[in-house]
Amino acid sequence: MVNEINYQSTQQLSLFLDQDHQDLIKPSPVLKWAGGKTQLLPEIKKQYPQQLQQGKIKNYIEPFFGGGAVFFDIYSNFKIKKAYLFDKNTELIILYKVIQNDVNDLVEQLSILESQYLSLETEKRKELYYQVRNDYNTFDKQTDANNYTQEWIKRAAYTIFLNKTCFNGLYRVNSKGYFNVPIGRYKNPKILNENNLIAVSQSFQIAEIKHTDFAEVLSYADESTFIYYDPPYRPISETANFNAYSSLEFNDDEQRKLRDVFVKASKQGALQMLSNSDPTNYVDDPFFDELYQDFNISRILASRMINSKGSKRGKIREILVTNY
Repeated sequence: MVNEINYQSTQQLSLFLDQDHQDLIKPSPVLKWAGGKTQLLPEIKKQYPQQLQQGKIKNYIEPFFGGGAVFFDIYSNFKIKKAYLFDKNTELIILYKVIQNDVNDLVEQLSILESQYLSLETEKRKELYYQVRNDYNTFDKQTDANNYTQEWIKRAAYTIFLNKTCFNGLYRVNSKGYFNVPIGRYKNPKILNENNLIAVSQSFQIAEIKHTDFAEVLSYADESTFIYYDPPYRPISETANFNAYSSLEFNDDEQRKLRDVFVKASKQGALQMLSNSDPTNYVDDPFFDELYQDFNISRILASRMINSKGSKRGKIREILVTNY
């Protein structure tokens, strides 16, 4: 009964914030995420399909959801009716399902964690951080993230807590799926952003959130659909490979399978955009130019923000592929 009342109050507050789908408080990414598109949004928005501007797109699909910056922008600015948001990262899907279903309870958990953490001195903060990290790594990694349970609320709160207090806001796991990022040095981290969590929960009310493979898009792709793909990036150098937000490998064979899905979804009538690293930044490697030679390829400048060395954060080229 408590959760039902909380959910209804969230709905009422969200309706106050959102009249006819136009948020006064617009949702934005909950996590800092490797490859997140917040910095790149101005360039991506320039290449949205005209049909989206014209109100002809009713469904939006994002099969590598990550931080979700593009979805939140489209939700806030266009009249889409349904969203299908997929990812293979179990913890992400658990977090987003908790936000969708039990945002008030999540806010309560985060409020407790934030108050506790900020009240502590440095050494005690370390103790709390590593205790939470250890507890986080005891959660079942094989759990079915599509079978929602309220038992996930604390788990979701830990995901946000660790993301906001770990080194450089980096989400990284080892081959066994254990989160292994050390504590960061933030003096006053913003662990709880209640207004944004409520806005995100409201946006998720039109969404089907699913732990599944990118090929699932073919079940929904049609003429009224826009799909944005943001897969794990192909390394731009031998030392730049970062797929560590998941213990799963996304190699060139996976990139080719994704191209095949892109082709099939095009035949089903869907409008599509795909982003990836540009391997020609450092070497003569036309991998994507050849892979997507039948589609439109453009290059844009992007900032790489997640790197342990500030000197290696800067502008590089990325590619955008569209079928329109």
